[in-house]
Amino acid sequence: MEMLTLLLDTFLLTVRDVIPIAVILFGFQLGVLRQPIVNWRKVVLGFVYVIVGLSLFLVGLELALFPIGESMAEQLTSVEFIHPNLEHNEVIVWQDYMWVYVFAAAIGFSTTIAEPSLIAVAIKANEVSAGAIGVQGLRISVAIGVSFGIALGCFRIVVGDPIHYYIMAGYIIVVIQTIYAPKVIIALAYDSGGVTTSTVTVPLVAALGLGLATNVEGRDPLIDGFGLIAFASLFPIISVMGYAQMVAVFNKRRAIREQNKTS
Repeated sequence: MEMLTLLLDTFLLTVRDVIPIAVILFGFQLGVLRQPIVNWRKVVLGFVYVIVGLSLFLVGLELALFPIGESMAEQLTSVEFIHPNLEHNEVIVWQDYMWVYVFAAAIGFSTTIAEPSLIAVAIKANEVSAGAIGVQGLRISVAIGVSFGIALGCFRIVVGDPIHYYIMAGYIIVVIQTIYAPKVIIALAYDSGGVTTSTVTVPLVAALGLGLATNVEGRDPLIDGFGLIAFASLFPIISVMGYAQMVAVFNKRRAIREQNKTS
């Protein structure tokens, strides 16, 4: 009964949230464009699929992803795990949380590789660039950025540093990279930071941050638990532009070698 109640409540909330979108789309189509809706039965069926899918996804978050993320953070930060031989007068330092950083990096990389929105963007970028931008190269470079960003964000939570220092330093790097990076990759790099904050990555990352801040002594979940998503959005911009800069350097060196061979 509890499951059915949760499903029903989530379904009704999803319907409430989706109705304004349908009103805007149908309102513009019929009231502004004054054109009939093509294949309206398929469109309505599509909205039904969206509502059902979102409802099941939200229930899955509540029952699985959030609890497992918080549980992993709790287990990885327990004194019995990180320092089983801790003496009474010893203090736990940031180095003791090494497995937390490894887990954060691994979960950031794996969830980003599986991110549907990133796959879609990478395929479109490959098509538009006529193959100059590789699908796998872009996905891996974004995943590396997210991996590093989440691990660094967990380090920030452990040590308790203010988040704005990290964000300001990161965007200074982004601005400098923007000046020197190939123009073809700049806009794509900025978009790559946004597509990582989607359905797969956000739930686990948010749960990890809240669980970590809850279990690290002296941290406030409301103040320190959030912010990992900002790191997951920032560092892919750096990694994608860095990837493009490295490719440009390799291509330039290859062209020079080929020119030398022919001459």
